[in-house]
Amino acid sequence: MKYIIWFFFIITVAVVICGYILDTPYSQKLIGFGVLGFFFIVIPLFSYHRWKDRDPKEYMLTKENLDKMREREGDKRN
Repeated sequence: MKYIIWFFFIITVAVVICGYILDTPYSQKLIGFGVLGFFFIVIPLFSYHRWKDRDPKEYMLTKENLDKMREREGDKRN
């Protein structure tokens, strides 16, 4: 998965750079497709790859998590 993400990242960056370097009638389209590819392919794949084995409840502000944070804060002050 890591190599797939790198592959798409390099492709999107290359397309954007080619859009800036080349002076063709469709250079703005190249830049646009590169940005779209980055935000609709690379970012979702990266997010999925980084969050696939984690529990979202650990990052929610529930009463238990707030109590844990208060306990840690109290320990740091003492």
